[in-house]
Amino acid sequence: MNIIPNVSPKAFSFSAVVVGYLLIDDLTANEQNALGNWLMLTAQVLCTNAYYKQVQQERMSSYTNPYQMSNQENIEMLKKMVNALNQEIENLKIKH
Repeated sequence: MNIIPNVSPKAFSFSAVVVGYLLIDDLTANEQNALGNWLMLTAQVLCTNAYYKQVQQERMSSYTNPYQMSNQENIEMLKKMVNALNQEIENLKIKH
């Protein structure tokens, strides 16, 4: 889906200003408010989705792929996890 035109950022921003001004005269204040809120919600959904995709990509690039680790490295990582879990269990036992 290629909705975003291939124009300069200034032209793209200016087009939003033009559309906004064109809609002002044809809508009541309540309609303008409703449409503005809908557009802001739409923008927030797009921003949130894009940001989460960036986080996922960052995580994928910064973590070592477990399938690329050797068996010994996997065993060591699992031992550390088991030790951490056992320590948490012991801490819970002490508190209760």
